[in-house]
Amino acid sequence: MPLYPATDTDLDAVAALVNSAYRGESSRAGWTTEADYLDGQRTDAAILRRDLAAQRDAALLMFKDAPDAPLLGTVWLEPAEPGVWYLGMLTIRPDQQDRKLGRTLLEGGEAFAAAKGARRIRMTVVSIRDTLIAWYERRGYAETGETRPFPYDNDQIGQPRVPDLSFIVMEKAL
Repeated sequence: MPLYPATDTDLDAVAALVNSAYRGESSRAGWTTEADYLDGQRTDAAILRRDLAAQRDAALLMFKDAPDAPLLGTVWLEPAEPGVWYLGMLTIRPDQQDRKLGRTLLEGGEAFAAAKGARRIRMTVVSIRDTLIAWYERRGYAETGETRPFPYDNDQIGQPRVPDLSFIVMEKAL
């Protein structure tokens, strides 16, 4: 699995990819769009830089066919508690989502975390993303029953277009 750690010089490209896959018209080329219920950006280079500095053990990995090849995807991984890692920002270019690269990237992220001592992977998913939740369930993730509020007051991650958003917590044993 060709995963490469993102460096500071990669963060603009990573943010552009994440935003193109989840928000705006470009996201509609794939099936992971959030454009119907969230406007604005999902992240930017400054947020990524801040989060990497705050969580020294976190990894922002880039998925490419080769080190100098175009960016195909990204995944964020960080230790949440002993034996548990958080996986987020799993992203594949919208025009490449029909190549089943998402499951390859997910497996690579899980393997990375397992090599760092993870026994479980945890993630949060917007509660109305039924198709995405089902996709994760087919890959062994299960809802924990825990929910978390959506940060309606944080414009840095977008502006909600619908009420009553929340996150569900999902986990998978490795």
